[in-house]
Amino acid sequence: MVCLFAQMMSRDADGRYWLISPGEKGTITVEDVPFLAVELFTGGSGREQVVSFRTNVDDLVTVDQDHPIYFADCPQTGEVVPYVTVRDGLDARLTRPVYYELVALGFEERFDDEELYGLWSSGTFFPLGRLTDPD
Repeated sequence: MVCLFAQMMSRDADGRYWLISPGEKGTITVEDVPFLAVELFTGGSGREQVVSFRTNVDDLVTVDQDHPIYFADCPQTGEVVPYVTVRDGLDARLTRPVYYELVALGFEERFDDEELYGLWSSGTFFPLGRLTDPD
């Protein structure tokens, strides 16, 4: 039932979450994001690597330019938290074990004279953190 409702979820331009069925439409409250990334899959290696996640509602999302990994402050704790875009403005928070797996896949890259730690997926580099302090 949860997976069925998850497929009916959407988010509007104002950031409100909606459940839209053929017969009804209503807003719902989401404290942080609606989904969790609970499993990580990889294929290839280095710059040819492809990273994918399975969410708690069995969505599969491959990390690419349309489905980036990004970091934001958690509204409840203020901590910096990793997320991935799943679809149509709906995001998943990476669970701690999945994030640790992701970090283990990363390596150092130099961009614009800055040392970054991150990983490649679908031909795009996704920074996970800086290795040096910005000046």
